[in-house]
Amino acid sequence: MENGGNGNGVAAVNYESKATSTITIKGILSLLMQSIDDEKNDGENNKRVISLGMGDPTLYSCFHTTNVSEEAVADTLLSHKFHGYAPTAGLPQTRQEIAEYLSRDLPYQLSSDDVFITCGCTQAIDVSVAMLARPGANILLPRPGFPIYELCAAFRQVEVRHYDLLPEKGWEVDLDAVEALADQNTVALVIINPGNPCGNVYTYDHLEKIAQTAKRIGTIVIADEVYGHLAFGTNPFVPMGVFGFTVPVITLGSLSKRWIVPGWRLGWFVTTDPSATFKKPKVVERIKKYFDLLGGPATFIQAAVPHIINQTEESFFKKTIDNLRLTSDICCKEIEEIPCIFCPHKPEGSMAMMVKLNISLLEDISNDIDFCFKLAKEESVIILPGTAVGLKDWLRITFAADPSALVEGLKRIKAFCQRHARKCLKQY
Repeated sequence: MENGGNGNGVAAVNYESKATSTITIKGILSLLMQSIDDEKNDGENNKRVISLGMGDPTLYSCFHTTNVSEEAVADTLLSHKFHGYAPTAGLPQTRQEIAEYLSRDLPYQLSSDDVFITCGCTQAIDVSVAMLARPGANILLPRPGFPIYELCAAFRQVEVRHYDLLPEKGWEVDLDAVEALADQNTVALVIINPGNPCGNVYTYDHLEKIAQTAKRIGTIVIADEVYGHLAFGTNPFVPMGVFGFTVPVITLGSLSKRWIVPGWRLGWFVTTDPSATFKKPKVVERIKKYFDLLGGPATFIQAAVPHIINQTEESFFKKTIDNLRLTSDICCKEIEEIPCIFCPHKPEGSMAMMVKLNISLLEDISNDIDFCFKLAKEESVIILPGTAVGLKDWLRITFAADPSALVEGLKRIKAFCQRHARKCLKQY
């Protein structure tokens, strides 16, 4: 099918013309959803929408938070004690609880002074970039990665330098590239573990090498651990803060993924830095003043955190992990049946995976963006073009979905690929 006159082709072209520093995942997903809405309005597509593009597990019934979380929030709201402003760095009891929670996996103890509460991990990302911004600064970001970093850097006029993740090595960091890219103006090396968008989980040894590399080039590490503990493969989750004695680490995280409450917007910015690099008076004052500009999460949400963390049973976390392992297995199995899509590394954590799109096997698809817009239009299935996360002609598929929806969505993708296969291939 060719793009009609309803603007879908224009949307795809406009998206493709944007630099990665000016687009967000939500922006491209909204355009893809609009292309489906336009098609439905024309009466040409009545299939139910299956979204495998957004990392929001609450869209599906098999992923939901624990009753403990909901009751804790209800209790703090109805107590009438938390209707006012919270301190700009967060409620003291919330900061203390996050410090104790993160310290469980560290060889040293964090204090509440190390913790600053943010509106989700996205605000924590913005804070980390803002804190490091200065004239001439550059930041090392993974490719593929999470485009919010590029967007924040663009606003702060921080130069972005990308290092590659290596699919043939389980999406490990190309440490040689990191060393080649860094200079005296490099302010941070960002890692995302467990990986978004790749679904990788780094080993202790690889994280140690990352820390040693960062020390060698004289920069800090920003560790995005929003998917912390969501590891279901052979590698256990190891927080980057374990190597805080080697290199200063800023740890970013949230309740969003592990507790399946992304809409609650409860995140944290934490200085996991036992050598006290961030304890210098000027640094502390700069962080505190910046938080004075920000509004944190709702006070009653913050107040519920101690109860949520202490009372959530391990069985809840195990169920989430089991569900993710099941759905990632389903995803990999179904992808094996689609000739033009290849998965170089089975996901071991987080909620998403990257797959390679072989454009040469398709007749009228020009690239990953064209693929995703035509797929949305024809099959009402939404997946994210790899260009959005830095890899052209790749796709990001989110597998945090009900198994039935995942199977149906992937079968529609298979049908789409068969329909668009080169004629010489359809004979086989």
